[in-house]
Amino acid sequence: MITKFQKFLNDVKNKTISVLGMGVSNTPLIYLLLNAGAKVTIRDKAERDKLASAADDFEKLGAKFILGENYLEGITDEVIFRSPGIHPALPQIETAVKNGAYLTSEMEIFFEVCPGKIIAVTGSDGKTTTTTIIYELLKAQGFDCYVGGNIGTPLLDKTPDMDENSICVLELSSFQLITMQKSPDIAVITNITPNHLDVHKSYEEYIESKLNVIKHNKNCRIILNRDNDETFEVSKEYPAHLFSRRFDTEYCLKDGKIYANEEAVIAISDIKIPGLHNVENYMAALAATDGIVDRDTFRQVAKTFNGVAHRMELVRELNGVRYYNDSIASSPTRTIAGFHTFDQKMILIAGGSDKKVPFDELGPEIIDHVKALVLIGKTSDKIEAAVLNADGAKPPIYKMETFEAAVKKAHDIAESGDIVALSPASPSFDLFKNFVARGNYFKELVSKL
Repeated sequence: MITKFQKFLNDVKNKTISVLGMGVSNTPLIYLLLNAGAKVTIRDKAERDKLASAADDFEKLGAKFILGENYLEGITDEVIFRSPGIHPALPQIETAVKNGAYLTSEMEIFFEVCPGKIIAVTGSDGKTTTTTIIYELLKAQGFDCYVGGNIGTPLLDKTPDMDENSICVLELSSFQLITMQKSPDIAVITNITPNHLDVHKSYEEYIESKLNVIKHNKNCRIILNRDNDETFEVSKEYPAHLFSRRFDTEYCLKDGKIYANEEAVIAISDIKIPGLHNVENYMAALAATDGIVDRDTFRQVAKTFNGVAHRMELVRELNGVRYYNDSIASSPTRTIAGFHTFDQKMILIAGGSDKKVPFDELGPEIIDHVKALVLIGKTSDKIEAAVLNADGAKPPIYKMETFEAAVKKAHDIAESGDIVALSPASPSFDLFKNFVARGNYFKELVSKL
């Protein structure tokens, strides 16, 4: 019997296809399309010398290129594959769709052809760690499982290795979900707070994008955060399993333990990765895998899992000062969560590019949790203003011109016993390709101190 994946490959043969963006998610896709006999045009804002070396392979396989500022002009192909970072409402894309083009994405096709179960995790904060915990739980339980999506690994080309017993754990961003017409078997929304408002038309559009993860499957097991206002509102419309640090819900925290249906599962002191935000991540993962992963496996993973890189990752200790890399914290709420990892004030390195989110909530938290503030990037003025407008004694604020100078300043003012954390509350795109590049460079600079 022909599989859905084989049918997809048959359907794209000889079709004209525009692939928008030659990034991580689309590179394996382009190989698949070309090898299936599709007529592929790669459109990317970057010039040819900035593209990955795979561009030469694609050209040998017959791909055409339209590059530079006008890369979206004149799309006449039958199918358009959009990379997550390109908004579907751009006029050139809307015109092409109006003229008959079929708009889709690597992730949307994966939802169509995946033969196994899908667990999807989205949210403004915590989705990468929650996704990884769920994957680690399934792996420890012995399942044939895969992890991918926004976490950095495309899975469409891995589909031939899967069967009906496979479980795929996906981290999904609002950009991947905005045009999604399918929902997974199990969906987790960790929380919803203002984010990516430099790309989304409004906060309402951002919320609606997130909700696509649960809208299209009436049998979806939905996991929501009772403590977050937006997700609690969603629970009034969709039947869901709730987790909470503050309320007595199905999955909750009380007496220093995580409970599931009144059963104490694990003491939070036994969870290896620190911070109450990680307790939330474990509650969400427990709710998502309840009935699939047994309690002993859950406890084993919680006691041994070291966490994900760039999430309050201990880089080194030097002269009694501990340096932490929390580069993933590209929003104020994520940085605030990191504050509560420690019982002492930290020296904070923050700032980056501007995605038009408010910093008002960050100001009082900095006053409560930051010993000294080192700022860098386009959001440094906004973060400084949020601190100055908040009540309480302000920490010293240092505004630096370069990332290197910011790390050096934090090092210079740190004393034995201090914590220095890169937790920017902003994206990295003013100076770096992504938060991974930013975190790796921070680790490189710290290792050289």
